Amino acid sequence: MVRIAPTVVPYDSFDPAEDAEKLKAAMKGFGTDEEAIIAIIAKRSNSQRQEIIQAYKNCYGKDLIKHLKKELGGDFEDAVLALMTPSRDYIATEIHDAIEGLGTDESTLIEILAGCSNDETDDISEAYQRLYDTSLEDAIAGDTSGEFKNLLIALVQGSRKEGSSVDEEAAREDAETLYNAGEGAWGTDESEFIKIMCRSSYAHLQEVQKVYKSLTGNSLKKAIEKEFSGSMEKALVAVLSCAKNEQKYYAKRLQSTMAGFGTSEKPMTRIIVSRSEIDFADIKQEFQKKYETSLEDALASEISGDFKRLFLALL
Repeated sequence: MVRIAPTVVPYDSFDPAEDAEKLKAAMKGFGTDEEAIIAIIAKRSNSQRQEIIQAYKNCYGKDLIKHLKKELGGDFEDAVLALMTPSRDYIATEIHDAIEGLGTDESTLIEILAGCSNDETDDISEAYQRLYDTSLEDAIAGDTSGEFKNLLIALVQGSRKEGSSVDEEAAREDAETLYNAGEGAWGTDESEFIKIMCRSSYAHLQEVQKVYKSLTGNSLKKAIEKEFSGSMEKALVAVLSCAKNEQKYYAKRLQSTMAGFGTSEKPMTRIIVSRSEIDFADIKQEFQKKYETSLEDALASEISGDFKRLFLALL
């Protein structure tokens, strides 16, 4: 699926000084007009929000982010601040939080890195170096281990081939290599899986999956689930899922934030914020198709208040 359907696009009649004035008025005096804040922030692109921050500084000599932090709270504050942060900086911060927290949040690292294009990986790596004065590769290497570490580093290096052309013979060779490195061998050669899964184009991986099924009678996904476990299994399956249908992958990830008891607000926020200007209309369609309910209805029954109103405005 081609990434052509965001839900947030640049606002045509954009005036950063006017937006800055409206935001200041929304936070003036006793109480805060959250609806006014949502009406502006949810309907501006990330680059336009950066212009609003600068206009606020120019017009009033104050830091808009600090003002928002003072006025807002809870999950709503977190979501607004995520939207106001430059996109690459926000994702770099999410990775840093996943690495530097108590233990390592492998699921966040997998979710972010499995679906990144080379350009996106380069942008995130640049932001991470600038924000934390260390390379993203070194940060991951220092906090993970074994083949999972090697897989994440391969993803961070951004050496995936891109494009839609497929060489059927090369796909057959890779399918055979994966079989001989996994199901067809005693033990598993993880390095072959990492090399093929992290460097091949999505179009090539789609063809490899088809050929693998025809050669072995088993799906590559099932083979991975048989040969691997834990974070390594989840990461390889995530890469396969993104290669097959990236928007469906994110739809399933979103559903998982609402499954069971309670809501996982942080990953929910990350997916909605980070994909809103890329392919979120497609993600909504995939959600409807798989779960037979609209994402709007699912969110409305799961979250509440200004947090809900903000996300529904982004959709």
